[in-house]
Amino acid sequence: MTAPAFIYLASQSPRRSQLLTQIGVAHQLLLPGPQEDAESLEEALVGEAPSAYVARVTALKLDAALQRRVQRGLKPAPVLCADTTVAIGRTILGKPVDAAHARSMLRSLSGKTHRVLTAVAIATTSRRGQALSASRVRFADLSEQQIRAYAACGEPLGKAGAYAVQGRAAGFIHSISGSYSGIMGLPLFETAALLRAFGVQV
Repeated sequence: MTAPAFIYLASQSPRRSQLLTQIGVAHQLLLPGPQEDAESLEEALVGEAPSAYVARVTALKLDAALQRRVQRGLKPAPVLCADTTVAIGRTILGKPVDAAHARSMLRSLSGKTHRVLTAVAIATTSRRGQALSASRVRFADLSEQQIRAYAACGEPLGKAGAYAVQGRAAGFIHSISGSYSGIMGLPLFETAALLRAFGVQV
């Protein structure tokens, strides 16, 4: 099997692109067009478990990306997608809609341990594979002043669970068990294994 010269990354996250570059994977972005409602794919179903949710959303994103590649007449290459969610028990904490929503999420995380689940999926025209990374993160007790200041800085917006592990929130994190890159949004160990299975040199 000839190694692909590159892969497509169907993600708007600059962190995922940076992480692929970190492990030496050549990639091109395959982003949704203005006519695509990408956000609607992330809606949770009633009673859906966090692990099932993140796997389902990633599969939907991959299906959309594969169609996008064909519709745009792009050269065949493996397509990679990922999705990350934060969960306390069975409660899914998605992306906050505003600073008030972010403050509410941060209060729920304060002093507690939560899970960060990232699903990764890859496909060609004839094959597909998927993996799941699960990590645990414990937050220190946060004061209301800390919560308000962090929410006001804008970093929580667009982030699952209203925080970025590689950003200012690093000062809130007491401990991590699992994959740091998975918490960032792309678990490199699982991703590298998937890529190798599809002939991509890592």
